[in-house]
Amino acid sequence: MTALPRGGRPAEALAAVEASIEECWRRFLAEYGVVAGTREETELAEMVVADTSAFRWRVVDAALCRLRCADCGNALGSGPTGCGNCDQADGFRFAAIEIDRPATPPGTEHGLRVATAVARARHRYGVRARCGFELGLPSLLDGELPSTARAQAYRAAINKLTEKECERVTSFDEVLAKHAGPPRAQ
Repeated sequence: MTALPRGGRPAEALAAVEASIEECWRRFLAEYGVVAGTREETELAEMVVADTSAFRWRVVDAALCRLRCADCGNALGSGPTGCGNCDQADGFRFAAIEIDRPATPPGTEHGLRVATAVARARHRYGVRARCGFELGLPSLLDGELPSTARAQAYRAAINKLTEKECERVTSFDEVLAKHAGPPRAQ
């Protein structure tokens, strides 16, 4: 499990998504009759990574976690930016199948996947991108997708934060409150 330094609801949401990734992988292994921790599991993960477009994103993310990069030694796709193998694997991650959950706006699953990828490999993204995607995890997990106007307002507010503030905030409400200023006299 990835420890999200900011804590709060974003950390809880990430833990829930990671649990769903692991559950999808367990079901995937059972479907193929493969036992976890065996060479067959590694081979199955390699098969998934060889054609990420044929599998759902949670299965792809689980497969990447089970493989090590030959160059940097990290989980494949999560090494430092500039590691060619990890950069390529991280890009291929986004070719996986996304199916929006019932009763959620189109694009919610894509948002959840991107936010999860950012939160799980924080070092690959800038501080403001981490802030926005991590803070968005709880709403996306709940099946809510912000409007374009709302997302732009969040981004503008995040851009006003210092880097330290970006790492400490735990909700969009907190971000908006930091720069709302005192109430105006009537």
